[in-house]
Amino acid sequence: MADLNAFAYVAPTLRQQWGLSVDAVALISASAFLGMSFGAVVGGVLADRFGRKRLLIWGTVFYSVLSILSAASNGAMQLAAYRFFIGAGLYAVTVAALTYVAEMFPRNHRGKVQSLLLAVALLGIPLMSLLSRWVVPMGDNGWRWVFVAGGSGLIVAAVASRLLPESVRWLEQHPGVSLDDQSAAVVDDVERQSVNITGIDLPVPVNAPAVPTGTTRDLVRGGYLKRAVVMSLTLAFATSAFYGYNSWMPILLTEHGFSTGSSLTYTSILAIAACPGALLAFLFIERVERRTAIMVIYLLTAVLLVVFGTTDSNLIFVVSGVLISLLLYCNTAVMYTYMPEIFPTQLRALGTGIPSSVGRLATVVCMFAVAAILGRMGFTSVFVFLAAASGLAALAIGVFGERTKGRTLEDISTVNGASASPATQVHSVPTQVRSVPTQEA
Repeated sequence: MADLNAFAYVAPTLRQQWGLSVDAVALISASAFLGMSFGAVVGGVLADRFGRKRLLIWGTVFYSVLSILSAASNGAMQLAAYRFFIGAGLYAVTVAALTYVAEMFPRNHRGKVQSLLLAVALLGIPLMSLLSRWVVPMGDNGWRWVFVAGGSGLIVAAVASRLLPESVRWLEQHPGVSLDDQSAAVVDDVERQSVNITGIDLPVPVNAPAVPTGTTRDLVRGGYLKRAVVMSLTLAFATSAFYGYNSWMPILLTEHGFSTGSSLTYTSILAIAACPGALLAFLFIERVERRTAIMVIYLLTAVLLVVFGTTDSNLIFVVSGVLISLLLYCNTAVMYTYMPEIFPTQLRALGTGIPSSVGRLATVVCMFAVAAILGRMGFTSVFVFLAAASGLAALAIGVFGERTKGRTLEDISTVNGASASPATQVHSVPTQVRSVPTQEA
């Protein structure tokens, strides 16, 4: 999350040092989102084929190294190329992470866990913002330290390689993969808890055939095309509103008359709202139907975006800006929980990756649209545009989204009254994984 927002904090400074136009800033921002679009699909395929843990670790290593290298950039095109590959690595890891959480936590707690994990992750945004506020004014090369800080993911990858188990659901569908020590310990713990809670011995383990990695064709044949299309449309509008607001905020403020220092100070205030925003979802995420929550939050966000872009009151300007940040990150927690739930295990990473890819492609278009609207129609028109995108996202998910509240992953993956594939049944378990309880204990 820190690396995802790094360029936004150095953009005003680079615009002055390198003489960048608004279109050049849009190009660099768009290259990162184009990379995310590529990484979302490739990451989905790799996570379904090679495992969630491997992609989490090696994807983090990849984008961290690229972030350090981008600190040596000397021009817009060079930085744009680095940001493309950083974006690819970032979103490959994001897809793997969302899939991992969906598979490793029970349905009655999955949303709260995602909210808490996102809140911790979002601490990277204010930390990166505060770091930028400190190092960027230090000199002509102060901005380079922002990208060096993005390389700290190497430490996280090393820790994750030792502590994270592989997804047991993924291992269940890949009998040829040996169970590592961490995953075996997870299975043993779940088995003990299941016996203690139910007072019933686990069923005798049985062998199950390996399930091939899902393909795009399987999304259509399995009846999941509607879900993929709905999520693609929702994310196309939602991510445009999200990144149009967050990625462009420092530039928008400087164009609106703020100094570079004041712009960074204000974006630091907005960044602080990210973590509380994710925690806000903790209060209702298991009580309210997820698609309904997403719809309502996006509608409220649309209203606030119009208020933010039209008000002349400093107080309303600040309050509405903070509320927008709170709601956007709150909805991120709900969306991150919702999207992997609506696809079966063998398609979960790919099903999450394709809509994410479409969303990032739409954001590429949004980057240039915001630049054009800002140049031709001004500050207020940008926020009317972003409000319209948020409203369309609300309508897409609210009208056509899948119901998930209180349902198991197996139940949600059932299409038209029948399971799309035997692979979605959890009670047939390979010998290596023994017996994962069906009630997601």
